[in-house]
Amino acid sequence: MQALLTQIAANRRGEAAGIYSVCSAHALVIEAAMEQAAADGTVVLIEATANQVNQFGGYTGMKPADFVAYVHGIAARLGFPHDQILLGGDRLGPVCWQADPAEAAMAKAADLITAYVAAGFKKIHLDCSMACAGDSLPLDDAVIAGRAAFLCAQAETTAQQCFGMSDIVYIVGTEVPPPGGADEAITSLEVTDPAHARQTLQTHHAAFEAAGLADVWPRVIGLVVQPGVEFDHTSVIDYVPHKATALKALIPTLDHVVFEAHSTDYQTAENYHHLVRDHFAILKVGPQLTFALREALFALSHIEDALFTKGQRSNLRDICEHHMQTKPQHWQRFYHGTPAEQALLRRFSYSDRIRYYWPEPAIDAACKHMFANLTHSGLPLPLISQYLPVQYQEVRNGTLDPAPAALVKARVKQVTETYAQACWKQRAEPKE
Repeated sequence: MQALLTQIAANRRGEAAGIYSVCSAHALVIEAAMEQAAADGTVVLIEATANQVNQFGGYTGMKPADFVAYVHGIAARLGFPHDQILLGGDRLGPVCWQADPAEAAMAKAADLITAYVAAGFKKIHLDCSMACAGDSLPLDDAVIAGRAAFLCAQAETTAQQCFGMSDIVYIVGTEVPPPGGADEAITSLEVTDPAHARQTLQTHHAAFEAAGLADVWPRVIGLVVQPGVEFDHTSVIDYVPHKATALKALIPTLDHVVFEAHSTDYQTAENYHHLVRDHFAILKVGPQLTFALREALFALSHIEDALFTKGQRSNLRDICEHHMQTKPQHWQRFYHGTPAEQALLRRFSYSDRIRYYWPEPAIDAACKHMFANLTHSGLPLPLISQYLPVQYQEVRNGTLDPAPAALVKARVKQVTETYAQACWKQRAEPKE
């Protein structure tokens, strides 16, 4: 935790320091993130979302304690120190139960917070920005803040009961983007008004004090705001620094807080440097990691197609498509258009809703089948060059083992390396 607080303090002093949050439950993504952190000599921040992991299992089938054991098991296999892992809970609130009346949804959210804190998560995003059944719209900031304070009290009580103390840090805010990117095509976004950001913090501060949490308030380290970045299925809204000039000037006037930026996936390397410099010190990334994972897995499946007959192949791409068609609940309300357009988005959308399907037993078995085929046959260099050209150069330079899992993780690390350069490696200031 101290590493996170040190980065935030440095950022507030104007240094090019930040931390990126890996929001994924896929084992190869987590391995890649740990390998990146080990190479850089840094901690790794891994966050689970309320949809992925909750007291009912989420879409991964894991409860919070299961996720902790899962991450620690990966770390043990890699020899990555447990004390270098920071675990966060993202969007913890009533998001999974918005169809319920507020009282029932918040009761489930309280159980969710209890499970996360008891399992050992130390960075908690209190997200009560979404309306529940029967709520008046738009949801008032005071209601959001009051619900966040209620969940914070639950977290503090749980920490005291389980550990005898609390060192949990919290993220608050009301301008939380949709998980996994925008549902519709977007062309521009409004940056959060500094006056609204200040008011949001003041409202939450008042709610914390009213709930008897005044002593906890200094552990609120981040405010979720909109820096003007987002992505939809096929396009990216890039960060424009001058649009956030007034917003970034707010941080020096506040105590112990930086900005947390969601949906930072697919930005350019220069944009990440600008974001960190402008006090967006916590950068969340998720779909871009599994997008890179999918690119690499599909690339390997094309290599497999060139080496094996149809009866010998894993047929990974076809199996993915079959399961997405037979179980459309994770993409159907997001991907619109003709059947051909929907088929394209199922495989290649930036929002990467195929990520929900990797835990499917048949898809997981197909991945293992493909890895076994390619491990047995070996991967010819010309085919690596054809389908994974960046990794081909690493193989030729002798810095990458041409094994299936290593190639996949190397593709994912192209993403984490870009974030690491902006957050940890203190490069020279990019030009405006």
